[in-house]
Amino acid sequence: MSKMKALLILLLTTNVMALTLKVGVLTPEGTNWAKNLKKMAKAIKKETNGEVKVKFYFGGSQGDEPDVLRKIRVGQLHGGVFTAKTLGDINGDVRVVEIPFNFFHNRKKALKTLDDLTPFLNKKINESNFVNLGFFDIGMVYFVSKTKISSIDSLKGVKIWSWEGDPLVETILEEMKLVSVQLPLPDVLSSLSTGIIEAAYAPPLAILSMQWNTKVKYLIDFPLTMSVGAFLVNDKVFKKISPENQKKVLRISKKYIDLVKATNEKDNQDALDLMKASGVEFVKFSEADIKRGHEVREVTIKKLKGKLFSEEAYQRLEKSLKAQK
Repeated sequence: MSKMKALLILLLTTNVMALTLKVGVLTPEGTNWAKNLKKMAKAIKKETNGEVKVKFYFGGSQGDEPDVLRKIRVGQLHGGVFTAKTLGDINGDVRVVEIPFNFFHNRKKALKTLDDLTPFLNKKINESNFVNLGFFDIGMVYFVSKTKISSIDSLKGVKIWSWEGDPLVETILEEMKLVSVQLPLPDVLSSLSTGIIEAAYAPPLAILSMQWNTKVKYLIDFPLTMSVGAFLVNDKVFKKISPENQKKVLRISKKYIDLVKATNEKDNQDALDLMKASGVEFVKFSEADIKRGHEVREVTIKKLKGKLFSEEAYQRLEKSLKAQK
């Protein structure tokens, strides 16, 4: 009888300890990011002896990012791999990294700035009831369009996709005189095809993976900003994992997110090369437009500081940028 009782206790304990983290991801199957996430899940399961498993739902099968966030908040999902717009809905200070024209083509500077701000941003994310398993760069953001745009001024009146409820993008587009058309991300491809929108913006790898390159003819070779992402898990769920396994999950996640960061630059450059080879024309902007970019940056900061992001977040950003000059 005592052996049966001990076995029952063991089984009950095992069931309590075992946890499957359900995570929504927009990244399509087959990408390097998806492959690394799968390797991450396999390593976490192995090193925690099956006590922690991660099930990723790829390709937006759980909906757009706002849908994933809503499902986390009601307990249908436990985590998500988010880009900065949704991260900003959780903690607006993340958006300082995406202020336009912070970095231009300088990815190294962008990554160093993100690293400098990570402890501060993670503290804020924790206060919003999430655990950040790692920040990563998605890539430098480019405009792509169906019609040729030769300068910032010629953007006036162009119908461009924007994520609904994104104050940073709305401010940028307003200042650059574009016509914002708010759509869910999965609707962008068909909207480019039908003419509902004439332009969109994303890192090159995202443009390619979502097939926008098949509907556009031009790319403005003038990065707007760096797109930032993070892998967040609801902290209440994360706390159900034993402290020892929490450390393992954090360590393994960092390993694979670092692998993604290490390959992202090449993947995005390869995507640019493929677009150019397929006939997408790359449009260069003038020095006057670069100066205009700085003006757009200043207006954006003036309008959003103290609203979308805090004064402290902005000062930390400026400190990091100045230290790298």
